[in-house]
Amino acid sequence: MDKPQNDHPADHKQSITACLLSAAFFGALGSSFIYGYNLSVVNAPALFIKAFYNTTWIERYGEPLAAETATLLWSVTVSIFAIGGLLGALAVSIILKVLGRKGTLLLNNGFAVIAALLLTLGERAKSFEMLIIGRLIIGVNSGIALSALPMYLGEITPRHIRGSIGQFNSILICLGVFTGQVLGLPELLGQESRWSYLFSFLALPAILQLCVLPFLPESPRYLLIERRDEAGAERAFQRFLGKKDVSQELEEVHAEARAQENQHMASMLQLLRSPAVRWQLITIIITMACYQLCGLNAIWYYTNGILRNAGFAENIIPYITLTTGAIETLAAIISVSIVTLNQSNVRFWA
Repeated sequence: MDKPQNDHPADHKQSITACLLSAAFFGALGSSFIYGYNLSVVNAPALFIKAFYNTTWIERYGEPLAAETATLLWSVTVSIFAIGGLLGALAVSIILKVLGRKGTLLLNNGFAVIAALLLTLGERAKSFEMLIIGRLIIGVNSGIALSALPMYLGEITPRHIRGSIGQFNSILICLGVFTGQVLGLPELLGQESRWSYLFSFLALPAILQLCVLPFLPESPRYLLIERRDEAGAERAFQRFLGKKDVSQELEEVHAEARAQENQHMASMLQLLRSPAVRWQLITIIITMACYQLCGLNAIWYYTNGILRNAGFAENIIPYITLTTGAIETLAAIISVSIVTLNQSNVRFWA
């Protein structure tokens, strides 16, 4: 049996700092949480939103909304969130390069606040177009967030706890889904007179992130490689890691920068043609495709309708829906425990 070794003794002694924990929690709260919330928030008020569309159509054109048009409008309202996510994901690399990781997250809060206003005021303005545009904008917010946040967390976190801190992303997504289901209960905001306030809640996580994130450091890697600010990178490492001597961490980033200078940046076509990464690409593509095509997002969007068509009583549908979110959140928390345990075992037997 191999003897336990400890190649990185400092890793075991170093604790998680308040600065690092705040960055992980509030970063995920204003990013992943909002994404998860938007996956489930349209489910509970679906009937009320459709009724609003029909009422608005009658006031404008003097006739009820045709069934085909109603289906089309509702489908666009739901699915345009994904289109916005695609646009955000495509634009995020440019924003990250200009504003940095933290700056991108801060800018992204503006999209969340604008979307919250459009979605909340659409009913009062009698404009279903405002709801559709609001869903598009919050989709852009989610596309940016799900790209920028993992990068920020990965670059500010010590190697030995990177997996655990990275789980804030998935846990806050599940909590966002669960929160949307809770607030959508009939006893809370899942009523015809209150459904628009479900979208007002979007602004709260964004505002909380705006209040906290400016006081936290930028990614040391971004400061060192992109901005050539070694003093700023050193201060950022010191705050995130809670120690004065960060020379080893700085040298690791320097080594990464030197390696990047000697590397040729491959295009997407070159990447797809390269035999060296073919199996990695196949693994990633199949895994992500299965995750997206398993129907999970459709379940979040249409859970109440699915259960209603299945014959469940109307008064218990919201609570069945709530259990799905609770189980997913529990599974995410358990996965963090498993990842943390595996990391500990790997370090112990390395």
